[in-house]
Amino acid sequence: MRIQLGYLGLLAPFVSATLPTPDEYGIIHKETCLTANREIQKFTNHGKCLVIGCPNSYENGYFHYCHTCSTTSETTESNRDIISIAPRPNPNFQQGSRLERSTISASQGKTTSYNRLQREQDQYGAQDLRAALEKGTDEVKLETLRRIIVSTLNGNSQPTLLMPIIQFVLPTRNKQIKKMLHFYWEVCPKYDDSGKLKQEMILVCNAIRNDLQHPNEYIRGATLRFVQKLREPELLEPLVPTIRTCLEHRHSFVRKNAVFAVYSIYQAFDYLIPDAPELVQTFLTAESDLTCKRNAFIMLVNTSPVRAIEYLVQIYEQISSMDGLMQQAVIELIRKDREGKGEGGKEELKVIVGGMKVRYIRIISDLLESSSHSVKYEAAMTLTTLTQNPAAVKAAAACFIDLIVKESDNNVKMIVLDRVEALRSKHEHVLDDMVMDLFRVLSSPDMDLRRKATNLALDMVSSRNVEDVVLFFKKELIKTLSETFEKNAEYRQLLIQSIHTCAIKFSEVASNVVHVLMEFLGDSNNSAAVDVIAFVREVVEKFPDLRSSIIKKLLQTFGEIKSGKVFRGALWIVGEYCTTEEDMLETLQQIRTVIGEVPILASEQRLLDAAEAVAEAEAQADDGGNSKPVPTTTTKVLADGTYATETSFSVTASASLNKVKAQSKPPLRALILGGDFYTGSVLASALTKLVLRFVGLSTNSSLINELRAEAMLMMTSVIRVGQSQFVSVPIDEDSVERITTCLQALAEVSQAKTIEDIFLHDTQAAYTQMIAHVEKKAAEKRGKDKKSVAVQPDDLITFRQFAKKNDGYVDDYEADLTQATGNLDPANDFLSKLSRIVQLTGFSDPVYAEAYVNVNQFDIMLDVLIVNQTPETLQNLTVEFATLGDLKLVERPIPHTLGPMSFQSIKATIKVSSTETGVIFGNIFYDGPATSDGHCVVLNDIHIDILDYIKPAFCNENQFRSMWTEFEWENKVNVNTTIDDLRTYLDHIMAATNMSCLTPDAALSGDCGFLSANMYARSLFGEDALANLSIEKADGVLQGHVRIRSKTQGIALSLGDKITLLQSKKANTAVPAS
Repeated sequence: MRIQLGYLGLLAPFVSATLPTPDEYGIIHKETCLTANREIQKFTNHGKCLVIGCPNSYENGYFHYCHTCSTTSETTESNRDIISIAPRPNPNFQQGSRLERSTISASQGKTTSYNRLQREQDQYGAQDLRAALEKGTDEVKLETLRRIIVSTLNGNSQPTLLMPIIQFVLPTRNKQIKKMLHFYWEVCPKYDDSGKLKQEMILVCNAIRNDLQHPNEYIRGATLRFVQKLREPELLEPLVPTIRTCLEHRHSFVRKNAVFAVYSIYQAFDYLIPDAPELVQTFLTAESDLTCKRNAFIMLVNTSPVRAIEYLVQIYEQISSMDGLMQQAVIELIRKDREGKGEGGKEELKVIVGGMKVRYIRIISDLLESSSHSVKYEAAMTLTTLTQNPAAVKAAAACFIDLIVKESDNNVKMIVLDRVEALRSKHEHVLDDMVMDLFRVLSSPDMDLRRKATNLALDMVSSRNVEDVVLFFKKELIKTLSETFEKNAEYRQLLIQSIHTCAIKFSEVASNVVHVLMEFLGDSNNSAAVDVIAFVREVVEKFPDLRSSIIKKLLQTFGEIKSGKVFRGALWIVGEYCTTEEDMLETLQQIRTVIGEVPILASEQRLLDAAEAVAEAEAQADDGGNSKPVPTTTTKVLADGTYATETSFSVTASASLNKVKAQSKPPLRALILGGDFYTGSVLASALTKLVLRFVGLSTNSSLINELRAEAMLMMTSVIRVGQSQFVSVPIDEDSVERITTCLQALAEVSQAKTIEDIFLHDTQAAYTQMIAHVEKKAAEKRGKDKKSVAVQPDDLITFRQFAKKNDGYVDDYEADLTQATGNLDPANDFLSKLSRIVQLTGFSDPVYAEAYVNVNQFDIMLDVLIVNQTPETLQNLTVEFATLGDLKLVERPIPHTLGPMSFQSIKATIKVSSTETGVIFGNIFYDGPATSDGHCVVLNDIHIDILDYIKPAFCNENQFRSMWTEFEWENKVNVNTTIDDLRTYLDHIMAATNMSCLTPDAALSGDCGFLSANMYARSLFGEDALANLSIEKADGVLQGHVRIRSKTQGIALSLGDKITLLQSKKANTAVPAS
């Protein structure tokens, strides 16, 4: 529950510990209450009530409540003995009462406590409250005053209690009551029905003036803070002389609040203190306290900026030595002067003329060295708005980088790094020389910050600094070999990817880094090694001059490679780019080394036979040469569920086989025996390419036949061992078919020219085409981020002296504020708003409600229009919302009183924490003319569209495959559509899910009966969503499925539901063929 005007802190004890009511405790008659009060001393729970009559208690016609003990006593009418302190059900309970509603909605927050409070206020009449104010102790008066304030906020002002409060509460010396009175004077009605100030307020004004003259400085200060909230000139006018005298008080607490009191009065009613700017300027000149000076300066900034600038000139040399609050006020003045507007100011700003701009820049430049981080940040932000000079831009960027290094909060680091990125995009190539300074940020262990800083640094790399950048990356890469922090492998992979980007972008450094990176091909971290082999493959393709040296270095590292994926990449490279006889022979020699003795099956069988012979010899030696096989019987469950007995005479063979498998083997041989037959098929393809290319170069027929025979033997060996007992899993049919095709190609090497073209030319052309597609995507992205035309040739030349104020200028502070509030476009699209209106109730309901759903980044703002369609006044009308999913209601609507045929706008804020399809549901509760007449209207559900939080994104093929393997949640949606074109359906799914297609256009082109495409999107919360579309056209109808994967269950289910819903809508709107 939220109370208006910030009373939650003061009213929390009353709201959270509400009094019990007759609805919960049953009916207790008044004559039994006094007996219960006398008998109350018998209970240990009431040990504090030592006085018969219990002065700290209320007596009502129904029950007796003791404030001191916070319990309710209850007696029966028969024996007048206390029977219970705990609640018991009321036999006369009525369905639909407010208590029933509060019980139903208890899970939605503190609604129960609030509704109890409403019932209690109904039970206590004005007479009871008046008696409590008149005869109660200070604690009772404080509680009663709180109750009256809540009642006033809920629409029941209780004007008859104003005079008792003035009589019995206003003269108190209790500090808490005085503070509570300030809240009451703020909310209580001060005017009568004719619009004139009530006569009683004269007494209130006199009391406020007495407090402003109180010898206690803290009472004066608190009263001055209360005066700042008053908006009644009749009340303020008699207080002005006293407030002016408070400016001369000896205590700074009084003076600083007096300045703001003068400021608020001058802003609202300037005729009450017409000389306020002169008064505060005089005060500012003579003041010594820093906080008072800062408050006075802020007032001058917003009311008389010229005077503020005059004072700024006077203290020009002292600004750098002032405290942070005053320095921030100075920065605020300079920013407002730059904008040419003042907040509620009475004079025109825009006095940046002559030397003032120079002084401003010098002031801001000095503040960049401030000890306060907030001052440095604001100064750097302001400096970039004052001037576009490269030196100033670099100074601001250097300040931001220094803040990132020194600040401990990672969230602050990310925000400031965003500012550096904004500066770089706005001032291209100006910050390129600061890329080495930016690398200081990499000292932070946070990987998100490192990744963001590295990406920013890559955008700042140029031909002048690329060598320094690559050298830094190489040093960091070498450091990762000796360091053992938690995300060392991930950081190493980031460095490898960064070096890859630099080397591809600037060819002059490729030769310097490629050999260094190839040292990591044998890295135990599979991801880093895969990135290295991908980098080597791209360098070999783009830089032909480096091919020979890279292939020689690659062949030297063959024995160190441990990953099957890295081996496949290395084999593809040597198969495609070995173009000399010497390289081919060296490659075949290295392959013999890493695969070991062939045929693989025969060599492994010899090892097994030798191991069995040794094991049998050892067994015979242990048994004295009389060893016989001992039968062993085991029971196994068959596939149909039945049991079968299996008898084995020896386990020696099994033990020997396991011993052979555990022996150390060459790397490629170990992969094949481990079941990686995909790598075996890539080996067959590489051998075929090498032999076919060697046939075209060499004229030595005997050597050609020898190489062909050896290559075919290796391929056959892979197939045969894959069908034996020596592998972990049998070879798959696809690998057998691929290797068999390579065998046939080598067997008919001189007869099939087409096969030779496919192996030697088409595969390399496909990779070249893939690289071109990736470069095209990157160029398109850079084109979107960068304006194609900065200035048209016929654009007007703007002279600064003749420019309008704020012409072409948007302050970053204002832009951030606009984005935070969601008002990105003041002339918002009316039709867009209409499309987001959700009807919550029916037109025939007594209360009509509709909501405008405004999605602003991570918040959902509900603007609910409530219309009373009855001729009666509806009291305590409350809209209660609850959420389903990762939604959190952060601002609950307060109750309202709605007149006949009137309307009210109610707002609620909901926080979104993840990308899931959330549901908002709720009810409208209100009371009719009778107090016990409670009503409830159930609202329609509001479904939050997941597409508001999903944006198209791009990733490369390796990243997609890695995430596809990693993500565990998958949602499979079958295709059911009337669309009959494959590409049209793909475009339809992309538009429906806000996903981008990663499959190249070349792969989607052509006319065939099937289509497979990968799609990718990223949410505002950094969540990745992957999708694979596999469809075919059979008999004119599309068939297939869409597989969606994500790290969390919610986004996978939500996207699947979105696709299913759109398919059903498409099917329903389809027109049947005639």
